[in-house]
Amino acid sequence: MSSAALAARTEGLGLGTGPLLRVSAAGGAAATAVVVASAVLELGTAHWGVVGIALPFLVANAVVARLSYPELFGRTLSAVLLLLVAVALGGVVAVSGVAGWAVAAHVGAAAVALAGSLFALAGVLRGSPTPLAARRDYLTLTKPRIMSLLLVTGAAGAFVGAQGVPPLGLLAVSLVGLALACGGASALNHLLDRDIDRLMGSRTRNRPVAAGRVTPAQALEFGLVLSALSFALLASAANLLTAMLALVGNLFYVVVYTRWLKRSTPQNIVIGGAAGAVPPLVGYAAVSGELGLPALWLFLIVFLWTPPHFWALALMLKKAYAAAGVPMLPVVRGDRETARQILLYSIGLVAFTVAVGLWLGPVYTAAAALLGGILVALAALLRADLSKARARVLFHYSLAYLALLFAAAAIDPLVT
Repeated sequence: MSSAALAARTEGLGLGTGPLLRVSAAGGAAATAVVVASAVLELGTAHWGVVGIALPFLVANAVVARLSYPELFGRTLSAVLLLLVAVALGGVVAVSGVAGWAVAAHVGAAAVALAGSLFALAGVLRGSPTPLAARRDYLTLTKPRIMSLLLVTGAAGAFVGAQGVPPLGLLAVSLVGLALACGGASALNHLLDRDIDRLMGSRTRNRPVAAGRVTPAQALEFGLVLSALSFALLASAANLLTAMLALVGNLFYVVVYTRWLKRSTPQNIVIGGAAGAVPPLVGYAAVSGELGLPALWLFLIVFLWTPPHFWALALMLKKAYAAAGVPMLPVVRGDRETARQILLYSIGLVAFTVAVGLWLGPVYTAAAALLGGILVALAALLRADLSKARARVLFHYSLAYLALLFAAAAIDPLVT
């Protein structure tokens, strides 16, 4: 159902916006109120931390309004712009040390921003809320099986960054924030791919948005609210670098890969794999507050692993991708060339994983050699036998390979 159709239907029923947008608008207004209070009380770091909570919700509200409730866009955008003006004035005060009228202007601008967020909230709360979709469908939107592997790589990044067991509270917060970011990005992926999901057979046509059980507006609200929650949580409980990394990974997956690369080039997964390689950076930055060479190596491992992993899946689903017009490598270049590329990337991946053992430790290096040897052997078998059965074995092993390799990276600093 289109956004226009949903708006027409809900108008006839006297319904307004979705419950998730209402919660987000209320959260944005409440956080903006705390921003004003902390500015008046001159709480310094805490004041700027609350800004990092308020701003993502206000931005999410404006994006949802622009795409699903255009009559609210002016209000929600104004709330964002007014808070940014207050932030800019606060930055001038912080950098220059100017007092007096400048501080008063900053506090006054924050108060106006609060008024703007309350004005936006009033518009969002008009009418009765539209109903939520089924909880099971919302869970499906987050792609929990994919998320679980990303959380493994994120947790490993935290152990490597801490060079041991990271603070458990910080680890838990970081993984929750990462899960929210991954879930939000996956929900937006469902939204953008709903047209091709209907064309790719039984595996995808019954997905919540493609099947119509979740409307585009509901998926949009869910994805953006989860993304805003992720940024707010990571910025406030971990650090700003961690929040920014999760956001960049989210945007790269949704905008660069899903919206552009996936439908335009057979190299889609080669470049787009960068999105899936961000979680170890998030975990590393959460516990260390910075990015070092080990974090880069973990990023590149996932980046190099992604093409052979997804090309094995593409060999299994070649007809489905062709039916949807998605230029995956087997569709464009054929099975034989795809198998050749899988073998080449697998060899390169294993060579790289062993080479970076100098930084990641001997236990990790031994695991990289053993697990990698099996991966290359399976890729060679696929090169000799282009059957779906061979592709399926490689695909499933590649999942276990990455999880075990990152587990070894996490264990190494504990035992060496």
